[in-house]
Amino acid sequence: MTTAFTLQIDAWNDGEEIPARYALGKPGNPMEMSDNINPAITWRNAPEGTKSYVVLVTDPDVPSVGDDVNTEGREVPADLPRVDFYHWVLIDLPASVTAIAEGAASNGITPGGKPTGESLGGVAGANDYTGWFAGDPDMGGTYGGYDGPCPPWNDSIIHHYHFEVFALDVESLAVGEDNLTGSAVREAMRGHVLACDRHVGTYSLNPAVLEVR
Repeated sequence: MTTAFTLQIDAWNDGEEIPARYALGKPGNPMEMSDNINPAITWRNAPEGTKSYVVLVTDPDVPSVGDDVNTEGREVPADLPRVDFYHWVLIDLPASVTAIAEGAASNGITPGGKPTGESLGGVAGANDYTGWFAGDPDMGGTYGGYDGPCPPWNDSIIHHYHFEVFALDVESLAVGEDNLTGSAVREAMRGHVLACDRHVGTYSLNPAVLEVR
Protein backbone atom coordinates (compact mmCIF):
# COMPACT_ATOMS: atom_id res chain seq x y z
CA MET A 1 0.00 0.00 0.00
CA THR A 2 1.34 3.47 -0.94
CA THR A 3 1.44 6.04 1.84
CA ALA A 4 -0.17 9.34 0.87
CA PHE A 5 1.78 12.56 0.55
CA THR A 6 0.82 14.62 3.61
CA LEU A 7 1.08 18.27 4.62
CA GLN A 8 0.91 19.05 8.33
CA ILE A 9 0.27 22.31 10.18
CA ASP A 10 -0.17 21.99 13.94
CA ALA A 11 -1.11 25.62 14.65
CA TRP A 12 -4.80 24.98 13.90
CA ASN A 13 -6.95 22.05 12.81
CA ASP A 14 -7.73 21.69 9.13
CA GLY A 15 -10.77 23.82 8.30
CA GLU A 16 -10.73 25.78 11.55
CA GLU A 17 -9.84 29.37 12.44
CA ILE A 18 -6.28 30.62 11.96
CA PRO A 19 -4.82 32.18 15.14
CA ALA A 20 -4.29 35.93 14.78
CA ARG A 21 -0.51 35.67 15.22
CA TYR A 22 -0.31 34.17 11.72
CA ALA A 23 -2.31 37.02 10.16
CA LEU A 24 -1.33 40.47 8.93
CA GLY A 25 -4.47 42.05 10.39
CA LYS A 26 -6.50 41.30 13.51
CA PRO A 27 -9.87 42.53 14.78
CA GLY A 28 -9.65 45.99 16.31
CA ASN A 29 -11.42 49.27 15.72
CA PRO A 30 -12.11 48.22 13.02
CA MET A 31 -8.74 46.51 12.39
CA GLU A 32 -5.23 46.44 13.83
CA MET A 33 -1.96 45.11 12.49
CA SER A 34 -1.04 41.66 13.78
CA ASP A 35 2.15 39.59 14.21
CA ASN A 36 2.30 38.31 10.60
CA ILE A 37 4.28 35.16 11.43
CA ASN A 38 4.27 32.20 9.06
CA PRO A 39 3.15 28.94 10.68
CA ALA A 40 5.43 25.93 10.84
CA ILE A 41 4.66 23.45 8.06
CA THR A 42 5.98 19.97 7.38
CA TRP A 43 5.34 17.39 4.69
CA ARG A 44 6.20 13.74 4.24
CA ASN A 45 5.88 10.68 2.00
CA ALA A 46 6.83 12.37 -1.26
CA PRO A 47 6.33 10.05 -4.23
CA GLU A 48 9.25 8.50 -6.06
CA GLY A 49 10.68 10.88 -8.63
CA THR A 50 10.09 14.04 -6.60
CA LYS A 51 12.75 16.62 -7.47
CA SER A 52 11.38 19.81 -5.92
CA TYR A 53 8.48 21.34 -3.99
CA VAL A 54 6.27 24.37 -4.39
CA VAL A 55 4.46 26.09 -1.52
CA LEU A 56 1.41 28.25 -2.25
CA VAL A 57 -0.99 29.97 0.14
CA THR A 58 -4.16 31.19 -1.54
CA ASP A 59 -7.33 32.96 -0.44
CA PRO A 60 -10.02 32.24 -3.08
CA ASP A 61 -12.59 34.47 -1.35
CA VAL A 62 -11.25 37.95 -2.18
CA PRO A 63 -13.80 40.43 -3.60
CA SER A 64 -13.50 40.83 -7.36
CA VAL A 65 -14.58 44.47 -7.05
CA GLY A 66 -13.20 46.75 -4.34
CA ASP A 67 -15.89 49.46 -4.29
CA ASP A 68 -17.21 48.49 -0.84
CA VAL A 69 -14.00 47.13 0.67
CA ASN A 70 -13.16 48.58 4.11
CA THR A 71 -15.75 51.33 3.67
CA GLU A 72 -17.60 52.57 6.75
CA GLY A 73 -21.34 51.99 6.54
CA ARG A 74 -21.01 49.44 3.71
CA GLU A 75 -20.68 45.67 3.61
CA VAL A 76 -19.10 43.52 0.91
CA PRO A 77 -22.02 41.36 -0.26
CA ALA A 78 -21.78 37.59 -0.04
CA ASP A 79 -22.89 37.10 -3.64
CA LEU A 80 -20.09 39.23 -5.11
CA PRO A 81 -17.85 37.11 -7.40
CA ARG A 82 -14.58 36.19 -5.72
CA VAL A 83 -11.00 35.84 -7.00
CA ASP A 84 -7.72 34.29 -5.81
CA PHE A 85 -5.25 36.25 -3.69
CA TYR A 86 -1.82 34.71 -3.12
CA HIS A 87 -0.22 35.14 0.31
CA TRP A 88 2.89 33.02 -0.29
CA VAL A 89 4.66 31.86 -3.44
CA LEU A 90 7.73 29.67 -2.94
CA ILE A 91 9.19 27.43 -5.66
CA ASP A 92 12.22 25.22 -6.38
CA LEU A 93 12.55 23.87 -2.85
CA PRO A 94 14.95 20.91 -3.08
CA ALA A 95 13.59 17.40 -2.49
CA SER A 96 15.66 17.27 0.71
CA VAL A 97 13.59 20.07 2.30
CA THR A 98 10.50 18.78 4.10
CA ALA A 99 9.77 21.52 6.64
CA ILE A 100 9.62 25.27 7.13
CA ALA A 101 9.93 26.56 10.67
CA GLU A 102 7.55 29.04 12.25
CA GLY A 103 8.74 32.58 11.56
CA ALA A 104 11.33 31.50 8.96
CA ALA A 105 9.52 33.22 6.06
CA SER A 106 7.92 36.09 7.99
CA ASN A 107 8.26 37.40 11.52
CA GLY A 108 6.46 40.73 11.47
CA ILE A 109 5.15 43.28 9.00
CA THR A 110 7.70 44.79 6.63
CA PRO A 111 6.51 48.06 5.05
CA GLY A 112 7.40 47.90 1.36
CA GLY A 113 7.65 44.12 1.47
CA LYS A 114 10.27 41.46 2.02
CA PRO A 115 12.58 40.62 -0.90
CA THR A 116 11.81 38.09 -3.60
CA GLY A 117 14.45 35.64 -4.82
CA GLU A 118 16.47 33.10 -2.82
CA SER A 119 14.54 31.98 0.25
CA LEU A 120 14.65 28.92 2.52
CA GLY A 121 16.60 26.97 -0.09
CA GLY A 122 14.12 27.81 -2.86
CA VAL A 123 12.93 30.95 -4.62
CA ALA A 124 10.28 33.30 -3.23
CA GLY A 125 7.93 35.02 -5.63
CA ALA A 126 5.77 38.10 -5.14
CA ASN A 127 2.57 37.71 -3.16
CA ASP A 128 -0.51 39.75 -3.99
CA TYR A 129 0.01 42.43 -1.36
CA THR A 130 2.33 43.80 -4.05
CA GLY A 131 -0.74 44.93 -5.99
CA TRP A 132 -2.88 45.69 -2.96
CA PHE A 133 -0.40 48.24 -1.55
CA ALA A 134 0.62 49.67 -4.92
CA GLY A 135 0.59 53.46 -4.74
CA ASP A 136 0.57 53.53 -0.92
CA PRO A 137 3.44 55.85 0.09
CA ASP A 138 4.03 53.99 3.36
CA MET A 139 3.42 50.37 2.33
CA GLY A 140 3.95 50.20 -1.45
CA GLY A 141 6.57 47.82 -2.85
CA THR A 142 7.16 44.23 -3.93
CA TYR A 143 6.07 41.75 -1.27
CA GLY A 144 8.07 38.53 -1.27
CA GLY A 145 7.68 35.58 1.07
CA TYR A 146 4.73 35.08 3.40
CA ASP A 147 2.27 37.76 4.45
CA GLY A 148 -0.78 36.53 6.31
CA PRO A 149 -4.54 37.04 6.20
CA CYS A 150 -6.09 40.49 6.24
CA PRO A 151 -9.57 40.17 4.67
CA PRO A 152 -11.81 43.24 4.41
CA TRP A 153 -13.11 44.11 7.86
CA ASN A 154 -16.58 44.61 6.37
CA ASP A 155 -16.76 41.41 4.30
CA SER A 156 -19.94 39.41 4.91
CA ILE A 157 -18.25 36.03 4.39
CA ILE A 158 -15.48 34.13 6.12
CA HIS A 159 -12.32 33.74 4.05
CA HIS A 160 -10.62 30.38 3.51
CA TYR A 161 -6.84 30.12 3.26
CA HIS A 162 -5.43 27.16 1.35
CA PHE A 163 -1.90 26.17 2.41
CA GLU A 164 -0.65 23.79 -0.30
CA VAL A 165 2.56 21.90 -0.98
CA PHE A 166 3.17 20.33 -4.40
CA ALA A 167 5.73 17.61 -5.16
CA LEU A 168 7.10 18.11 -8.68
CA ASP A 169 9.07 15.99 -11.16
CA VAL A 170 11.41 18.90 -12.08
CA GLU A 171 14.16 20.56 -10.05
CA SER A 172 13.22 24.05 -11.22
CA LEU A 173 10.12 25.62 -12.71
CA ALA A 174 10.50 27.64 -15.88
CA VAL A 175 9.20 30.88 -14.38
CA GLY A 176 11.24 34.06 -14.68
CA GLU A 177 11.75 36.00 -11.46
CA ASP A 178 10.11 39.04 -13.04
CA ASN A 179 6.89 37.04 -13.41
CA LEU A 180 7.05 34.85 -10.31
CA THR A 181 3.42 35.19 -9.20
CA GLY A 182 0.99 32.61 -7.90
CA SER A 183 -0.97 32.37 -11.13
CA ALA A 184 2.20 32.01 -13.21
CA VAL A 185 3.44 29.23 -10.94
CA ARG A 186 0.16 27.32 -11.20
CA GLU A 187 0.41 27.49 -14.97
CA ALA A 188 4.07 26.41 -15.00
CA MET A 189 3.32 23.40 -12.76
CA ARG A 190 0.87 21.87 -15.25
CA GLY A 191 2.01 18.36 -16.12
CA HIS A 192 4.69 18.29 -13.40
CA VAL A 193 2.71 17.66 -10.18
CA LEU A 194 3.30 14.20 -8.70
CA ALA A 195 1.36 14.85 -5.49
CA CYS A 196 -0.26 17.67 -3.53
CA ASP A 197 -1.78 18.14 -0.10
CA ARG A 198 -3.68 21.03 1.43
CA HIS A 199 -4.40 22.42 4.90
CA VAL A 200 -7.16 25.04 5.13
CA GLY A 201 -7.70 27.76 7.71
CA THR A 202 -10.46 30.34 8.04
CA TYR A 203 -10.27 34.00 9.04
CA SER A 204 -12.47 37.08 9.36
CA LEU A 205 -12.10 40.64 10.65
CA ASN A 206 -15.82 41.45 10.49
CA PRO A 207 -17.28 41.69 14.04
CA ALA A 208 -20.73 40.76 12.72
CA VAL A 209 -19.37 37.57 11.17
CA LEU A 210 -17.32 36.70 14.24
CA GLU A 211 -20.34 37.13 16.56
CA VAL A 212 -22.42 34.49 14.78
CA ARG A 213 -19.71 31.84 14.60
